[in-house]
Amino acid sequence: MSKADSHKSFGEFFKSLRKKKRITLRVFCLQASADPANISRLERGTMPPPQDPDILERYAKALEIEVGSDDWYAFFDLAAANRGIIPKDLMSDRDVVEMLPAFFRTLRGQKPTEEEMRNLAAKIKRS
Repeated sequence: MSKADSHKSFGEFFKSLRKKKRITLRVFCLQASADPANISRLERGTMPPPQDPDILERYAKALEIEVGSDDWYAFFDLAAANRGIIPKDLMSDRDVVEMLPAFFRTLRGQKPTEEEMRNLAAKIKRS
């Protein structure tokens, strides 16, 4: 189970990382040049995660998240998911984009076509 699995929202994940690192809200905001009221709203889920990757990177750095770690990907993926966006790195992979319709149908409980299953199996083998 990934670290993001136990968190339903970006805000919950964000707050858990901040608390785990024992960084107070005020100290985080000073390090990240962020507004405490906005970060509080973000953690409570009353404000959506930032969409700007530069802001997310600044927040990740202030939270001491290691680039390329599971927490790094969870942080950016939850931010995108909470905004209803597919992460840009996934959208730039043509093979992944071609598999999205089958993935969405599977999530809805619909069976992917046999060709889609073969393509997915081929993609997994290449990974």
